Amino acid sequence: MWGQLCVRASQYRAYVGRAVRGDVGMVTSEYAMGLIAAVGFAGLLYKVVTSGQVRAALQAVVEKALDVQF
Repeated sequence: MWGQLCVRASQYRAYVGRAVRGDVGMVTSEYAMGLIAAVGFAGLLYKVVTSGQVRAALQAVVEKALDVQF
């Protein structure tokens, strides 16, 4: 069991190694920087949306929408 797992892990590493070697350079670093920027923006947006002032404003909008008379 352990031997088979080790063989599969080494085959996976060889496969990933071949796939990565074909995509080196600026393109890869641009993808990495874009991913870091997207994660940072998502974290900032989460903090803003969950802040007390924004939560109160969103709650007021929802309450106003629910109180509309038809």
